[in-house]
Amino acid sequence: MVPLRHALAQGPMLRALGGVALAAILPRRHRARPATPGPWLSAELPPRPEALVHDYLAHLGVDPATYRGHLPVHLFPQWGFPLALRTLADLPYPYGRAVNASCRIDVRAPLPAGEPLLVRARLEAIDDDGRRAWITQRLITGTRSVPEAMTAELRVHIPLRGKGGGSGARAPKARPAVPAEAVALTTLRIDARAGLDFALLTGDFNPIHWVPPYARLAGFPSTILHGFATLARALEALNAGPFAGDPGRLRSIDVRFTKPLVLPARVSVYTTPDGGVWIGDSPGSEAYLEGRFASTETETPP
Repeated sequence: MVPLRHALAQGPMLRALGGVALAAILPRRHRARPATPGPWLSAELPPRPEALVHDYLAHLGVDPATYRGHLPVHLFPQWGFPLALRTLADLPYPYGRAVNASCRIDVRAPLPAGEPLLVRARLEAIDDDGRRAWITQRLITGTRSVPEAMTAELRVHIPLRGKGGGSGARAPKARPAVPAEAVALTTLRIDARAGLDFALLTGDFNPIHWVPPYARLAGFPSTILHGFATLARALEALNAGPFAGDPGRLRSIDVRFTKPLVLPARVSVYTTPDGGVWIGDSPGSEAYLEGRFASTETETPP
């Protein structure tokens, strides 16, 4: 169980979420869509609290010694989302409908723990056809000793109900499935509290992840796991398996969050020799996450 005290470290994220919530209720009709790419927003942040990093890794079932003085790259939402949310401040879109759809991480060097973080974020692109908007953001993290150690590209999907440009409802696309030939790396048992624990550790307190009545109002039988918590588990399965316990072997991973993962859950992480990765119930089942990765031994990029 993650200690509640970690919520005290999430002030920047909570303030950013509050700003988004306020923006969601303000008029947007006359806001112009900004030009992209937008300006860089920058911040120098204190080192991440050692106890928070320790408990985050323990939450994922990872021995903190695995990282040997470096931060896990999949913790980036904790320090990066407050700045990334600021890049959305003037967009004319209903944030309440926004869904994290996909993410790509590129790693140039391990990210040192115990050093101030240099973070930059900008709005990269907007693709709006009147029915939906795809928003792409870029987030760069480094330190003074290792500038630009990692880059994350975030893609957010916003359905635009009631706007012109569509001609009736479209048939839903079939979700990606775990390939029949995929091999299971590990089985994950994720308890019902996982959404709250991840929120305490990262500051992402969207109630759909930790308040069951809210999740049911949204159409789910229970809370759903954060997409980035699903990504973290996929990466740690790669670290323990193909990367032989060395997180420094990751060069890139590009994933889509393809199906909500309802809690509690028992799922597996699957891979194929060509660098594919999935999280699902079994081969042939619909995937909750699908993607591709590259490591020091797998240099073909996703």
